[in-house]
Amino acid sequence: MNFNLKSDFSPTGDQPQAIKQISSAITKGNKDQTLLGVTGSGKTFTIANIIQETQLPTLIVCHNKTLASQLYQEFRDFFPDNAVSYFVSYYDYYQPEAYIPQTDTYIEKEADINPEIDKLRLTTTANLLSRPDTIVIASVSCIYNIGSPLNQEKFLLPLTAGQVIQRDTILKRLSDLQYQRTQTELSRGMYRVMGQTIQLYPSYIDQIISINLNGNVIDEIKLLDPLNFTLISEEPTKFITINPAKLFITNPQDQKEAINQIRVDLQNRVEDLKKEGHQLEAYRLEQKVNYDLSMLEEVGYVNGIENYSRYFDGRKPGDAPYSLFEYFEYNAKKFNKPGFLTVVDESHISLPQIKGMYNGDQARKDNLINFGFRLPSAKDNRPLTFSEFLSATPQRLYCSATPGEYELGLSRTSDIPTVAEQLIRPTGLLDPEVFVRDTQGQIDDLTKEILLRKEKGERTLVLTMTKKMAEDLTDHLKNKYKISVEYLHSDIHTLDRADILENLRRGNFDCLVGINLLREGLDLPEVSLVAILDADKEGFLRTPTALIQTMGRAARHSNGQVILYADRISNSMKIAMEETNRRREVQNKYNLEHNITPQTIIKPVREKLLNRQQIVETPRIKELSDHGWSEIEDINPESLTPQKKKLLVSKLKKMMTKAANDWNFELAARYRDTIRKLDV
Repeated sequence: MNFNLKSDFSPTGDQPQAIKQISSAITKGNKDQTLLGVTGSGKTFTIANIIQETQLPTLIVCHNKTLASQLYQEFRDFFPDNAVSYFVSYYDYYQPEAYIPQTDTYIEKEADINPEIDKLRLTTTANLLSRPDTIVIASVSCIYNIGSPLNQEKFLLPLTAGQVIQRDTILKRLSDLQYQRTQTELSRGMYRVMGQTIQLYPSYIDQIISINLNGNVIDEIKLLDPLNFTLISEEPTKFITINPAKLFITNPQDQKEAINQIRVDLQNRVEDLKKEGHQLEAYRLEQKVNYDLSMLEEVGYVNGIENYSRYFDGRKPGDAPYSLFEYFEYNAKKFNKPGFLTVVDESHISLPQIKGMYNGDQARKDNLINFGFRLPSAKDNRPLTFSEFLSATPQRLYCSATPGEYELGLSRTSDIPTVAEQLIRPTGLLDPEVFVRDTQGQIDDLTKEILLRKEKGERTLVLTMTKKMAEDLTDHLKNKYKISVEYLHSDIHTLDRADILENLRRGNFDCLVGINLLREGLDLPEVSLVAILDADKEGFLRTPTALIQTMGRAARHSNGQVILYADRISNSMKIAMEETNRRREVQNKYNLEHNITPQTIIKPVREKLLNRQQIVETPRIKELSDHGWSEIEDINPESLTPQKKKLLVSKLKKMMTKAANDWNFELAARYRDTIRKLDV
């Protein structure tokens, strides 16, 4: 199936030449190209056209989940008949395994996996294994180890109506695919048997697969709605392929060989530790690894199996892990494509993130290995190094309003030098006017500007230097001037951030105060004013790149303006203003030549990618499940060591404080009573 772009619009302004220039270079096999597109110039639409022109499976890498979510919905609209997937980290809460030698503190891995995001990740790999028309929107977590696509393919279970196969054979294969059998409620990743009918809820689609047998023959295959078990389609399903329930999966023979090799490496490592005089570490490692191996032999899976992934993948120490890129490579070969395209969105932020992930991961693993908590193989469950990322991506398109010198350099020295500028917006909008104002009396001046926008039904973004300043300014504007205002920074949870941005667009409040509003991937056409406090303070958030990007938040409105509050014009301010004015002149000249009147972008508020449900807070405490306790009142202090008790009390105190701050005093009281019981 080919990529089929559907849109009510045609490329305009700079878009046609950018599409032609970049598509031509990619088709000729060029490695690196850059799309320098100003905010609001339709970079996403240009990329969509490039995908249709090149017909290559495409991975789009973003620097945060919010931007990835926004792009996923846009590409899903552009390509409704194609396989558009979403691949980001699936943790709502994640505490990596770690050891702190200074305090002799071991921290177990704790994670809450979001089942919806887990489903979307599994859908991604299923699409790459089975469809040539695949687009994946991913966060930079795509450079982490997820297992081999060849292993996944070996475990595919194809079933056909009329096929001769024993019921027990199907059940055994489902167990091999890590699906769990249940006698009661059917949830994702589970199956149940009712006589000659097998009902399966796959991990990657919102459908129940019902397999009806007549003796040793599959009589019929039905696809059912998971809520009410009604038929999704009256058309009979003749063929279905069932994918594994998990990304890490092995067959029994490979598992046996891997376990034997792990035991050999364990023995060698234990001997080395003992020779170095680390008796405690040797004992600790032996106990932990033997427990993991026992679990693997009994149930075929263990929490933390990814730390042994090298053995199951057949990799040598130091070899690059299998990541999403191997799935794209597999996809291209399977469907006879010349390769695949990697789009690095907001490359000036995404590339530094990719560069930095490897070193942080290895530093944490070193302590775990040196102190006997993990085998050295744990270091091979890691993100790619930057050089490995470059090797794994044969063709790259960097996309940004302010691309860095690194990607510009690669694009200019590539076989076909390709840097396409896209300065003209389809709506005729200009880059915003920029004004510099003195810091004396800045809050009063800012307040007047916010109120002016409020009267017109427009919104304002205000950038501060610190979290405390953002919170204090928000309180001041609310209490003294009765302005409807909210703040947004890294302490706000992901889903709450999305809600705040949506409420701003809907007009539920008029002004948003933040620190680094760039990382949200903001698309806020209602914003007509961006005000930057302390604009002359050189630093990470006041570089030319950051200032240009931030000022661009006002470029989606015909009345877009930027106010820089500063006591002087810093070098970064000078560069940012000169570049903004250059772009503004080019845009204005184009509008005059083509008789275009700038128009504010009108964009509906999209339906959320993940539905936010009202959640009743319950304790997220690993010790409960470890001991078979369901409520905090079940905790038995006698079952805990002093160290475990101390860690649990510390955790409960934090949760008690949070519950009290949220005015959930009943839950806070439950935590308090449990803490008292543990302190006795």
